[in-house]
Amino acid sequence: MDKESALLIKIKNSDKIAFQKLFYEFHDTLFRFVAYRVQDGEIAKDITQETFLRVWKNRKDLKPQKSFFSLIARISTNLCYDHFRYTEVRTRHKEQIPNYGISHYDNPEEMTQLKHLEKIIHKLVNDKIPQKCREVFILSRVEGLSNRAIAKQLKLSLRTVENQIYRALKILKKELEKYL
Repeated sequence: MDKESALLIKIKNSDKIAFQKLFYEFHDTLFRFVAYRVQDGEIAKDITQETFLRVWKNRKDLKPQKSFFSLIARISTNLCYDHFRYTEVRTRHKEQIPNYGISHYDNPEEMTQLKHLEKIIHKLVNDKIPQKCREVFILSRVEGLSNRAIAKQLKLSLRTVENQIYRALKILKKELEKYL
């Protein structure tokens, strides 16, 4: 077993020191990989940080036999695509967006509400959505994988993936009615 696989096994078991070692080993390389794509140091820094955060949050799903760089490259690539889609939509519809240029980050009250809602959603996903359904949902909505890619990765039928996502969204919608 190579050093990387051994560290991934430890990370899978919530070893923070092992995670820190992989973080320091891969951070600069991933940052350069992302910075080349987005051509903006601050955005690259955010995407790099979010990539490692997602690895830690989903550590139980790590596959130690697979390349760690391939994993973080895929996650960061999806985050880059999300960034570009968001930027494109915002640019295309800037006249239709109220208070364009004023971000909810500028409003402390909205920021507090947003953070509270994020915590609620995160808790609902972990507490109310069954494990297999949650796994499919996270791959879809957090990692941005296509339904086909999820089906292939988890060795499920495409229909099963679609049903699991539908089920998760239905649960979230029902649970969030209390807060909206």
